[in-house]
Amino acid sequence: MKTIKQKKVIALVAHDNRKKDMMEWVSYNWKELVFHNLICTGTTGKLIQETLSMKCHENELIPPEVIRLKSGPLGGDQQLGAYIAEEKVDMLIFFWDPMQPQPHDVDVKALLRISTLYNIPVATNRSTADFIISSKLFHEKYNPLIKDYSTYISRSVDM
Repeated sequence: MKTIKQKKVIALVAHDNRKKDMMEWVSYNWKELVFHNLICTGTTGKLIQETLSMKCHENELIPPEVIRLKSGPLGGDQQLGAYIAEEKVDMLIFFWDPMQPQPHDVDVKALLRISTLYNIPVATNRSTADFIISSKLFHEKYNPLIKDYSTYISRSVDM
C-alpha cells in the first residue's frame, strides 16, 4: 500500500502560456510549498526555484530543493512519468494550455494517464490547485487506494 507522507513530493509543470499563472500561484502559496519536496520540468523549475528563493530570502528561510528535469518537449514529461510510475511523486500540479497545440501532446496525455493510473491528485488549473493545497489532507499522511493490476500483469497473451 502506498502512503503519501506528511512531507510530500509535489510535481509542478506549466506550459509556456501558463507559466505566469504558475508563478503567481507559487508566489501566493509559497508558505505551504516550502515544507515539501518539489520536482519540476525545465524552465518551470527554474522560475519556481527563483520565486521560492526570493520569498524565502525575504523571510529568512531556507528555500526547498527543487529537482529540475528536462523541458517537457525534450523528455521532461516522460521523466516525470517515470517518477510517478516508481511512486516517487505524490501529486501533480500541471497548468497546461488547452488553447495551444503542443509538440509533445502525446507526452502530456501519457503523463495525465500515468497520474490517474497511480491515483495521485492532479490539478490542471488554478482552481483545482487551490482546492488541493487548501485541503486538510495536504499536510497529513494519506493512503490512496491503488487499483490492483496483478491480473493484468499475469494475464495470458496469445502468440
